[in-house]
Amino acid sequence: MHIFAPALLFVLNLVDGLLTIAWVRSGVATEGNGLMAHLLDIGNGPFLLAKIGMGAFAAIVLYRGGNRPLAKYGLALALVLYIGVMGIHLFTGLWAFGYVSTSELKDILEIPGHISALIT
Repeated sequence: MHIFAPALLFVLNLVDGLLTIAWVRSGVATEGNGLMAHLLDIGNGPFLLAKIGMGAFAAIVLYRGGNRPLAKYGLALALVLYIGVMGIHLFTGLWAFGYVSTSELKDILEIPGHISALIT
C-alpha cells in the first residue's frame, strides 16, 4: 500500500480535530462523542493529543497491514467516512457564517432529530 492513503486519513483526522475545536469553542456545535467531549472540556491540548494519537495509530496500522484485503477495505471505508465528516464541517461553517440557513442545512443534510435540535 502506498503511504498516500494512510497519510490522507491522518490529515483528515487532524483537520477534523482542529475544526471541531473551532466550532465547539465558538459555540457553533457540540462534540458528539462523549469521551472526546470530556477531553475537550479538559482542554484543547488533551483533545487534540488524543485525536492525533488515534489518527496516527490508525494510519500506521492500516499502512503496515496494507497488503491485507481487510486493511484496504478498512482504509477505504475510513476515508469515505472522514470525507463525509469534512462535508459536515463544510456545511457547519457555511451555516455559522450565514451562507446557508438552518432550514436549507436541514434539507441538505437530512440531519437526525437529536442533531437538528442543536441548530434550531
